[in-house]
Amino acid sequence: MDLRICHLYPDLLNLYGDRGNVATLVRRAQWRGLDVHVLEARLGEAVDPGAADLFFIGGGEDRQQRLAAPDLRAVKGSALREAAADGAVVLAVCGGYQLLGHAYRPADGPVLEGLGLLDLETVHPGPGARRLIGNIVVRDLAGGRLLVGFENHGGRTRLGSAAAPLGTVVAGFGNNGEDRTEGAVAGTVYGTYLHGPLLPKNAWFADQLIVLALRRRWGDVTLAPLSDAEEDRAAVAAAARAGVRVRLDLGLPDP
Repeated sequence: MDLRICHLYPDLLNLYGDRGNVATLVRRAQWRGLDVHVLEARLGEAVDPGAADLFFIGGGEDRQQRLAAPDLRAVKGSALREAAADGAVVLAVCGGYQLLGHAYRPADGPVLEGLGLLDLETVHPGPGARRLIGNIVVRDLAGGRLLVGFENHGGRTRLGSAAAPLGTVVAGFGNNGEDRTEGAVAGTVYGTYLHGPLLPKNAWFADQLIVLALRRRWGDVTLAPLSDAEEDRAAVAAAARAGVRVRLDLGLPDP
C-alpha cells in the first residue's frame, strides 16, 4: 500500500510549525512499511482530486489568509470538494480551519469567503478583543480520548447544524471560548484550532487519519501498532501544562 498526501500552501500557511503534521503522517506510515508520496500545492497551482488520499492545510495570520482564500475557492475548491465527497481526508488547522467554513470576518478588512466544506462561520470581535491563547485539552467526541495542543486565535467560530464538534474543551477556549466546543467534523473533513503541531502530540489521532485516508483506495485497513510511550509521555506533559492531570493512556482525567 501507499499513502498520498497533498500539502496545501506549505510556504504560506505554516504557523507554529504546522508542517510537522505532514512529517508525522509520513513517518508513522513509513514505520509501517508504507510508501508515502507528498505533493505540494502553492498559490495558483491546481489540485487533482484523485492525486492524494489526505489533504492538509495549515494556519496563518490574516494577511496570509487574504492571499489563500480566493485561491482556495477559485483554483482548488472544486477539486477539494470532489476529493472529500469521494472519501479523501481533509485536515485543516487554525487559519486553514477558518477558510474551510462559509466565511471569516477578520478584525479589519473585508469578509473572506470560505470554501464551505464545513458548516461554520468565524468572526473576529475586533482589534480590542482578547485572543484565545494557551495550552488546550479536548475530549474527542468520537472515541473519548484526549487531544492536546496549543491555540492562538482571535476569531470566534460557531458551528452550523451540518458540522459536529471535533471535541469538548476540558481546558482552554476552543472554537469561541463560550460553548466548550473545539473544531469541527463533517464526514472525512476535520478542522481544529490545535497547533503545537497537532499530530506529533496526538499520535493516536494521526493514525486514525492515516487509516481513513488509506480506506479510500485500499478498503478496510488495520495499522500495525507502534511503541508510542515517548509520544504519550509528551502528551501527558502537555495536558499538565494546561492544568489537566491524565493517565498515561490519555483516558479520563484523574479525579
